[in-house]
Amino acid sequence: MKALHRRLLAGLRNTYVRLWASETLVMLTMALMVGTGGGFGAVAFRWLIEVAHAFFFGTLGEWLNFLGRFYVLVAPTLGGLIVGLLIHFVSPESRGPGVSSVMEAIAVRQGRIRPVVIVAKPIATSITLGSGGSAGREGPIVQMGSAIGSALSQLAQLSDRRTKDLVAAGAAAGIAATFNAPLAGVMFALEVLLAKFGLAEFTSVVVAAVIASVIGHAYHGDTPTFSLPPSVPPTGWELPIYAALGVIAAFVGVGFIWVRHRIDDLFQDWSFPRYLKPAAGGFLVGAIGLWFPEILGVGYDSIEGVLFNRLALTSLVALGALKLIATSVTIGSGGSGGIFAPCLFIGAMLGGIFGQLASRATAGGSVSSAYALVGMSAVFGAASRAPITAVLTLFEMTRDYGAMLPLMLSTVISAIVARHLFGDSIYTVKLNRRGIDVYAERNLNLMSAILVKEAMTPIEEMTTVSPDTALTDLARIFDETHYHGLAVVDERGRLRGVVTLSDLEKAQAQERLTGEVRDIRGPAGSNVPTAFPDETLEEALRTLGALDVGRLPVVARGTTNRIVGMLRRGDIVRAYSHAYMDEQARSAHVDRARLEHRTGENVLEIRLQDGHTAVGKMVRELDLPPQSLLASIRRGGRVVIPRGDTCLERGDVIVILVPESEEEAVRSRLTR
Repeated sequence: MKALHRRLLAGLRNTYVRLWASETLVMLTMALMVGTGGGFGAVAFRWLIEVAHAFFFGTLGEWLNFLGRFYVLVAPTLGGLIVGLLIHFVSPESRGPGVSSVMEAIAVRQGRIRPVVIVAKPIATSITLGSGGSAGREGPIVQMGSAIGSALSQLAQLSDRRTKDLVAAGAAAGIAATFNAPLAGVMFALEVLLAKFGLAEFTSVVVAAVIASVIGHAYHGDTPTFSLPPSVPPTGWELPIYAALGVIAAFVGVGFIWVRHRIDDLFQDWSFPRYLKPAAGGFLVGAIGLWFPEILGVGYDSIEGVLFNRLALTSLVALGALKLIATSVTIGSGGSGGIFAPCLFIGAMLGGIFGQLASRATAGGSVSSAYALVGMSAVFGAASRAPITAVLTLFEMTRDYGAMLPLMLSTVISAIVARHLFGDSIYTVKLNRRGIDVYAERNLNLMSAILVKEAMTPIEEMTTVSPDTALTDLARIFDETHYHGLAVVDERGRLRGVVTLSDLEKAQAQERLTGEVRDIRGPAGSNVPTAFPDETLEEALRTLGALDVGRLPVVARGTTNRIVGMLRRGDIVRAYSHAYMDEQARSAHVDRARLEHRTGENVLEIRLQDGHTAVGKMVRELDLPPQSLLASIRRGGRVVIPRGDTCLERGDVIVILVPESEEEAVRSRLTR
């Protein structure tokens, strides 16, 4: 009986050790901690905004009540001054919306964010919003939650991949707790920050969002952000109207991106102390608020006014345009705040305008609140290029399923049209201007990185024919070169067409082999499908696929069809293969450097060949120094995790972590 008891305890102990050693359990535990931190951080953040607003428009407003309505000039100016000093001397990362900074951290610094952001960002944003700055809470709470996830992962010394996962989990937790929208938080983290939907990422993000949402419910209740009047399900004839709203929302969203960054450039170029620029921006926003106080702060009250159809058409137009300008000034001057709430504000005004015009033009149909709701989602989808997040966020903020169909339709249309109008989202445009491609590692497309001139066969190495080449000579050339198509070039080096093997076979079938190439060639002159040397292979492949051809003549841009080369499918495959191998080598070099830096040991790679001692042995039979660690085995294009009974084969590349002093000993024991 005692022996059975001991075996049972030993089994439980081993199970516990295996579970705790499991990466999944570690990540779940960390996600719980991130969700808890993000949830309480979001609660504290909302409290800070309320405190700041009470101070600037309560306590301070009473002290300066002699200024009357002109006090609205003082509050945002003073708030901007405080924020400018805080950002300049304490946390430069806290400037701006916050989401772009998180995306940059994931792309450039493997998700590592300074812990000071956890405190500095909510303070800076609460002062900006509390003093009347025109911005939102979404970006700052994303940055604060991400900083919590990053700090915990750095404390636990997790890998780069897991650090990024926890950064995304922190962002999801912040959104879930702040907006009472766990689904939206999860989708924002996966769609915008990580741009991938794997099970490992999904698990961490969901756990953090659920925990944070529970904490948010405990403090703020489980009520939607916006209340709506009774909705009327859309009729079939209204869907084209909603589709038109999506198209217009795309132009508005792209316009917001352009104005926002144009004003940002103006403040950047202004030769004025950087830490004083937010104060200047605050004064400008206060000047607008002097006549239109609705644009100050987050603006949720005005959004509800549109949802309940309380605003006149002229007010909707004025508030939408002025909110766009005020937000651009607040953020562009160096203030701290997000763009989500301004997008909702602008979209609500646009939808309200559209709804009122539609109701005047038609009898019955949806009330203007439905158009306002759809406009909110469509403008944010166009600006962020995150339509799934936009739809889920608006649904969770209203809990109204009645407008879901037009919401989905308009948002998808706005995102698609906006992408064709302007390539970058409001989060990525400035990063791309600095040369930072936040999706380069996650969506590596080698075809878009290789130019046609790097892959084509140059004219000097090509076999070409002239228009007056005899068909009998053409048959001989095809037989010798084994090509299926040749460029037809005149004496001045200009492309006159392309002749293919099938053209020759048709002439043979019609017994017309006494003619010349000009008699059977395909499209001539400017009608020939061509590529330019400075195009990417992705663009050239699109042309090849659309025309179902196997080759493209390459002509110099800006000339009258002067041919400089030929791009064939084989050229594309060969160029891609070389680029892929180069990218793999570069990636392996970077990973190796990171590993050596973190462990303080060298990464030794040994390719096993015939005659090496290790060939045919199991891992447990290797005579390695105790300080060394066999990390992995690369075999035939895949990675094998080494275990005791793993048998080593010829051609295996063994990756070993080893102290520099033992490197020669390890190499000798494996290869002698």
